[in-house]
Amino acid sequence: MSGHSKWKTNKGKKMAADAKKGAIYTKLIKELTIVARDGGGNPDTNSRLRAVMQKAKEANMPSDNVKMAIKRGTGEIPGIVYETVMYEAYGPGGVAIMIDALTDNKNRTTAELRNIMSKKNGNMAGAGSVSWMFTMKGYFLIEKSQANEDELMDLVLEAGAEDMKSDDKNYEITTAPQNFEAVKKAIDDKGIKCQDAEVTMLPSSTVKVTGGDAKTVLGLVEALEEHDDVQAVYANFDIPDDILEQASTEE
Repeated sequence: MSGHSKWKTNKGKKMAADAKKGAIYTKLIKELTIVARDGGGNPDTNSRLRAVMQKAKEANMPSDNVKMAIKRGTGEIPGIVYETVMYEAYGPGGVAIMIDALTDNKNRTTAELRNIMSKKNGNMAGAGSVSWMFTMKGYFLIEKSQANEDELMDLVLEAGAEDMKSDDKNYEITTAPQNFEAVKKAIDDKGIKCQDAEVTMLPSSTVKVTGGDAKTVLGLVEALEEHDDVQAVYANFDIPDDILEQASTEE
């Protein structure tokens, strides 16, 4: 199982704390605004908006906040203009990192992220330095207790999934981005619950990181994720389960 999936398994433990701080609301408002701007404010015809609205629902974000963010995106009410910026970087141990940001001031955001990198033993990289290692994919993480392996494999492959892997605890399913919704519907219709379901950037290979470097990498990723302008951080680390567990309990 990839480092990404093991990290995602532990991310849910952090979600509630983020919501209490309001951090996740800030990020969701920006994301709702930008996807509504790019694809319109109707979730029936804008699949990206539909996905972000589902994330907002799972985070218990008030519906009025969702509606206001969408209206700002469609221009029905005035709002801040955001731009999408993708940063590339290296972390300790040679870990490749992609940072997806939404900002109203690119120069400020760049300077602040550089500062985080310098404090956490990371380095910004030039465009194209690490992006070639990542591919946009639909991604599902499902506990083995939720479904029979053969039946789940038949279900998702028929719905358009590309691959399904498993370890002793989880199934990991990947799809082309355009097939994400069809596979998700097939899974939902069977009443199977996902630990994670998203369109994300997955690495083509991973870097094993242990000891002090592992903790430093996780510290860097956490610091980047906590920045208000950062929507997502993608990294190709493979870190032992015990260190991931320890990091999640320290939140």
